[in-house]
Amino acid sequence: MPPSDRATLPTPLPLTPEARAWLDTALAKIAADPATIRTLFPAVRRHCGRAPLPDGRTVDEAARALLLAALPLRDQPLVDEVSALHRYGDPAEQRAVLRALPQIDLGGTGRFLDLVRQTLRGNDITLIEAALGPYAAAHLPADEYRQAVLKCVFCEIPLAHVAGLDDRADAELVRMLSDFARERTAAGRPVPEDIAPLVNRVRPFTTTPGAE
Repeated sequence: MPPSDRATLPTPLPLTPEARAWLDTALAKIAADPATIRTLFPAVRRHCGRAPLPDGRTVDEAARALLLAALPLRDQPLVDEVSALHRYGDPAEQRAVLRALPQIDLGGTGRFLDLVRQTLRGNDITLIEAALGPYAAAHLPADEYRQAVLKCVFCEIPLAHVAGLDDRADAELVRMLSDFARERTAAGRPVPEDIAPLVNRVRPFTTTPGAE
C-alpha cells in the first residue's frame, strides 16, 4: 500500500475551515518533501486544536497520525524519521507517534518496537498507556508483554487500558499477578481490584496470605 493510502481516517476530523486548509497543505508538503514533517508535526496542536474524539484520541493526535501516514518513506528511512519525531517531541507528540504505530507499520513488521520499549522504561503514565495499545499487543514478545502489564499494576494504570489482555493473558502472567497481590496483602497494602477478574479466568484467586 503506498504511503498516500495510509493518510486516511475512517471519519473526517472536526476542523475549522482554516485548520482543514492548514492540514491539507501540510499533508501535501510532507508528500513532496518528507523533511518538512520536522517543523509541521510540532505545529499541529496550534493549528488544529486538541478537542477530544469519540475513539479516545484528541484532534491533534489524529491529525499527527495523518502527517505520519503521509510520509513517502519505507523501511529504515521511515523508522529513522518517525523515531526522531518521537525522540525530540514533547509528551503530546510522543503519544501521537505511539498511537499511530499500527497505521504507519502496515506490514506488521514490528519495526517500531524500540519506541514502545523506550517508553516502557520510563514512568510517564500517559505515555505507557499509549505504548500499550494494539501495536504492543501484536508485537511485544510474551515476556516483555507480561512485564509491561505488571508495570501497569505497579503504576496503578487500569488494566482495561492495556490492549490485547484478553488474548495474551497466560498462566505465567497470572502467576506474576497472583504473587504481586499476595505480597501486597502480606504488607497490608491494597490490591488493585482489576487483578482478580483476570486471574480468576485461569485459576481461583484469593488475597488471603498463604492461600492457594
